[in-house]
Amino acid sequence: MIFSFSVSKWLIAIISLVALGVAFILGPASASATINYGDEVTAVAGDYVGSPYKYGGTTPKGFDASGFTQYVYKDAATKMKIPRTSAEQFKTGESIQQEHLKTGDLVFYATGNKGNFSFVGIYNGDGTFIGSTTKGVKIVKMSDKYWKNRYIGAKRIIE
Repeated sequence: MIFSFSVSKWLIAIISLVALGVAFILGPASASATINYGDEVTAVAGDYVGSPYKYGGTTPKGFDASGFTQYVYKDAATKMKIPRTSAEQFKTGESIQQEHLKTGDLVFYATGNKGNFSFVGIYNGDGTFIGSTTKGVKIVKMSDKYWKNRYIGAKRIIE
């Protein structure tokens, strides 16, 4: 059994015009995604977990703390050029209280004999940061006694 329908060209034209009118009235459908740069920075930082530590290192072959943060910010969607040393990085951005940290913020510690700003990491959320320690790039709990006692501040350098 075969069915056939006869539809006039005028009916198709009218339906098309109505559909066009509805689309015009409702406006274009669009999906827009915005990048959360803090989340993106921490995702990129996470890609380097396990990379080795190297004094003065600025590449995945070996990072020191500030070399790591500098590399990640440039490699991430932010494409930001930040200073090379942790002391210089601390001079950038807006100071943030620890309870207001967001992913991608820089967290600073006094780990060396010289005192201030000798270590910097990238806040990862949930009270952790990603940083290049002497044991390589790893995720560290800020509440660990070693880190908690050496915390000196945080900076937000991205919006």
